[in-house]
Amino acid sequence: MNSTEVKWNWNKQKAELKQKLAVLTDNDLMFEEGEKEKMFAKLQIRLGKTKDELLKIITAL
Repeated sequence: MNSTEVKWNWNKQKAELKQKLAVLTDNDLMFEEGEKEKMFAKLQIRLGKTKDELLKIITAL
């Protein structure tokens, strides 16, 4: 996933993801500059979703 695939206001979407997927914690959604791929990989494992499924969830917010 590159930065053009996901354009977001992360703070807003993070709150919406936590509401939609109560299993997620602040630690799961911690975004550090340059570590987006690592965060997405962690979310994929935590949710049992593919990268495409995860991207669809995020972009649907």
